[in-house]
Amino acid sequence: MFDNSWRMDCRGILPVVFAACCIGMSLSQTTPTPAVTSTTPSVNVTTLTVTPMILSSTTPGCTALNTSTCESCAPGFLYDNNTLMCSCCSVPGQCLFPGACLPCTKGFYQPLSGQQQCWPCNRGYYTNITGSPLCNPCPAGSFNNNTGADSCTSCSPGFHSSHQSSTSCAPCALGSFCNSSGCAQCQTCPGGAEALQTAAIGCTPCRPGMHKPPHQTLCQICSSGFFQIHWGQENCNVCPENHYCPSPDVSPIQCPGDAFCPEGSLAPSYCMETFFRKAGDTCEFAPVTIALLVIGGGVALLFIILVVLRRRRDT
Repeated sequence: MFDNSWRMDCRGILPVVFAACCIGMSLSQTTPTPAVTSTTPSVNVTTLTVTPMILSSTTPGCTALNTSTCESCAPGFLYDNNTLMCSCCSVPGQCLFPGACLPCTKGFYQPLSGQQQCWPCNRGYYTNITGSPLCNPCPAGSFNNNTGADSCTSCSPGFHSSHQSSTSCAPCALGSFCNSSGCAQCQTCPGGAEALQTAAIGCTPCRPGMHKPPHQTLCQICSSGFFQIHWGQENCNVCPENHYCPSPDVSPIQCPGDAFCPEGSLAPSYCMETFFRKAGDTCEFAPVTIALLVIGGGVALLFIILVVLRRRRDT
């Protein structure tokens, strides 16, 4: 047994040496030399000098404690080269003591045990904790284009990423928009509105003379005979009867009294001037036309009579 004076000297040594001292040391008056395989300590009461024992012929100078039972660093941790307590292990990165292993830093991971290095997260993945055995995919609406990242970046307004582990965000297509950051999907512009550019953050209402149903992408010009004088409409109105619509963005115009304007008219329709006139929904002969027909008929009748009389005379 050691006396009290040895115990006080042993406690003054570094913690690692103190731990080894309590298990088995070789004590001598001279310069420390490796001990023999025997674990019996020798004590000289005049001078106490601590010398570590040799636990294995393949690991000379071993100073670690209880290295006869080693285990691998847990997943998410790597071997610490600066930890002396693991210097006796035959395989680097294996030691019973947690202090011999360091956790992987943020952005790095290690899925295996007993490893000497951690791996950076791939693009599109991240980890924001230390000692991580795996990396997480960037959620939809975010991206990451760097390796070893500890976070993902949200997509800017006007952009989106619909899948996990995205390395970039895509602009919203024509007719769709995203007005906030972190969009997983772009929204289609509602009826009566459109987005004329990609990466839009909002929609513009359709101009007068145009319309857009909800299922379409862009606003369309009203068809012939239709009109729309308001902004942001889903459909156009047919030009009413007794009106005509020369342009789809103006109000219907009253049809003139001497013209015809059925529903959907672009312009008024007139009877042939001089010879015809409007009579209700139809055209009728004008008085001058009737007079001309009477005169023409009389002339034709007179000509026929003259022809007949001449033939009789000849006969």
